[in-house]
Formats: sequence, C-alpha cells, structure tokens
Amino acid sequence: MRKGEGVKVALETYGCTMNRSDSDIIRCILLRAGYRLTSDGEADVIVINSCGVIAYTERKILKRAKELKNRGKKVVIAGCLPRISGRKVREIADSAIGPDSLTEIDVAVKSALEGSKFFDISKKSVDKASMEKCRLRKDELGMNVGIAVVPVAEGCTGRCTFCATRFARGRLRSFSMESIIEDVRRAVENGFVEIQLTSQDTGAYGIDRYGYYALPELLDRISSIPGKFRVRVGMMNPRHAYEMLDDLINAFSSEKIYRFIHVPVQSGDDEILKRMGRDHGVEEYMEVVSRFRKEFDEGDTVVSTDIITGFPGESEEAFHRSLDVIRESKPDLVNVTRYSPRRGTPAYRLGDMPDWIKKDRSRAVTRLAERIKEKRNARLVGRSFKALITKFSARKVLARLGSYRPVVLEGVEPASFKEVEVRITSSAPTHVSGLVVDYEVKL
Repeated sequence: MRKGEGVKVALETYGCTMNRSDSDIIRCILLRAGYRLTSDGEADVIVINSCGVIAYTERKILKRAKELKNRGKKVVIAGCLPRISGRKVREIADSAIGPDSLTEIDVAVKSALEGSKFFDISKKSVDKASMEKCRLRKDELGMNVGIAVVPVAEGCTGRCTFCATRFARGRLRSFSMESIIEDVRRAVENGFVEIQLTSQDTGAYGIDRYGYYALPELLDRISSIPGKFRVRVGMMNPRHAYEMLDDLINAFSSEKIYRFIHVPVQSGDDEILKRMGRDHGVEEYMEVVSRFRKEFDEGDTVVSTDIITGFPGESEEAFHRSLDVIRESKPDLVNVTRYSPRRGTPAYRLGDMPDWIKKDRSRAVTRLAERIKEKRNARLVGRSFKALITKFSARKVLARLGSYRPVVLEGVEPASFKEVEVRITSSAPTHVSGLVVDYEVKL
C-alpha cells in the first residue's frame, strides 16, 4: 500500500506565478504517493502553498491556517512563509517545508497525520524545470484552462531593501535551458496553448549558469518548438531588460511570443530607488518601454509595471514624480502596493509613514492607471486582431491578443483552444470584447 492510500488532501495556493508552478509539482508528488486531492471540506490535510511578500498576505494566510486547525484539520504550510516567518509557522502548522523542499511534501503530510511535526526549510539546488508537473485543466471557476506555467529560475540577483521574498527564494539559480525547453515541449504536446515563463526575475536568466543574459536565446529556442502556442514572459528587472534590449526585441519579434513586458519601476524618483536598493533608474525603465512600444505598438503591446507608495522617505515631490512616470510611460497595467515593513529587511530600520498617506497615494496611482488603461483599450475598438483562446466554459470564452491583452469573445462556444480572428466591439478598463469573424486562423 502506498503511504497516502485513502488519505484526502486539499491544496491551496497563494501568491505569484512561481507558486502556481510549485503547486503543480506538489500536486504530482502527492498523487504519485497515493493521496487523493479534494476540497478543503472533505480533506484530512490542507496544504497551504504560502506567500509572504507583504505583512497583510502573511496575516491572511496564518489566519486561514488557524481557521482550518479550529475545524479539526491538519495543516501543512509550504512556500515562502516558513522561511520568512518560521517561528509563527511552527506555532500553527503541523508540518512545513520551504521552496527547495517540495520533494518532501509527502513526508510532511504523513508526519502531520501521525502527529510528528516535520519542518524542512533547508536550502537546496533544485532544477524545477526538470520536475514532473500535474497542471490543472480547470480553474476555480470551472473554466477549461489551456495555460501552463514553466519555471526558468529561482531567486534573484537583486538586493531590494524592502523585499522579504529573497529570504525565501535566495540568490539566482537558473535552471537548465534543455530542461526548460523539454518542459515547454511536453506542455505543448499535452494541449496547453499558453506558456507562462516564470521566476523572481526572468530578465536575469542565465547570468549565473551561462555567464550572460540567456533569455533571448531561450525565447528563440522555444519559438522553434513545433505547435500552436504563445509565450508570456514573466517579470524582468528594468536594468536587465535594458542591458539586453536589442536581443530581447529581436526575440519578441517571434509570433509565438506575446508582446507583453512586466518591468517594475517601483518609484519615479531616483533617490527613492536608491533607498529601495534597486539597481536601475527611471531612465532605464523609460527606455525599455519606449523601445518596446516603438517596435511593436502598431499592432498593440501591453506594458505592466509596479509602484510602491509610501516608501520611507518618499516626499510629496518624490511621489508626484511617480505619477509623472506613469503619465509619460502609460503602462497598460499597474500593480500598486502600499509599502509594508518586513522585519529583517534593511528598509525595516528606516521607519514607516502613516497608513492614510500610503492609502491616499495608492488611490491616486490607481485612479491614474485606470484612466490610462481605459484609453489604451478604447483605441482598439473597431480593429481586427488574431486572438488565442486560453480559457472557456459553456457561458464564457476568454482569449488573448498577440499583446496578451484580454478579450472576452461574444457568441462563441469552442470545443477546444484555438486561434481566431476577432473584431473589437467594445472596451472596459480591464479588457476588451470582440466578435469572432474567422474561426480558422493559423498560429
């Protein structure tokens, strides 16, 4: 009998795309060990794949763990939180593992059931691209999903003073290019049409392993894989994107690569960026966005960025420089985060500012970003584009333009994931809507 025979386990995932990939690996290990995956209501054990990026997320996850414990459930906490807040996790969880110990998840579950705590947050060098993944075919809303997350590296080269994630993920460890390509190939052969490349900083890929920026080469090799699919490239530090910009743009010229970049500027003030420990300035961010738009915006592009409001020392003038950068660069997506002090980080010693200031500034950025998104989407109405269907149900069909811009398709009931030609009929701040005019488009 396998160790998990008959035991029911639920898996909850919080946080970034990398965590979703880790959950794909966890899911496989549990299934191979004989555990049955089910809902939290039926489960004997709940595995929480956690995130600890900000204090609010940590409190939310620990509160959830306590609620499950009060319902008589055994709780295993995986992911970043066991390394970021190990003491709190030990107090609540029945077992816990860090991001490098995914292969121990079956041991952690078994120990939790037996009442003997298992706690492994040791650092190991693991090539997650080579690990087996059991990817979901349906999302939490019951929609069919054609999206596969493929990890390319773990950790980063940065020393951001506000970041607690680096305590959990460590320094950059790029995975083998051959393993990544094989992972993508398997996903495509299994019917996935969107490949999401992920790491803490995809722009740094290869620096440690190959001694150069290897992302453009990786994208070129992935583009040569046969099949109908598109690739979304994950977050890139603006400096890394800037330093390989020509090669990056050449790689993005492939029809198989979404014209989408996520380059977090974090602040529009160079002095605040220095205090944040960022290794780029505003100028590098603006150049990357400008070149990317110049090359591809005739057919549409999507630029995503991040802003932190209320970082220690951020004056009104510094904050308004952030607004100016948003106005000038016109990103399609802005992820706004109110500064959250994380114990143990260098920025923690810099103090904090009143929450109401952070909230006001966050709202101002959000309002500006919404206006920009609305205009960027509205300009597409009346135009026709190719769109790749990546999610669908009986009632709703979601697709992505070549820029990764989301489009809700009207009056379509597809039997499979495919590329169609659509005419954009309306827009909203979050997406555009379109009518299919051709069902037989070759990718």
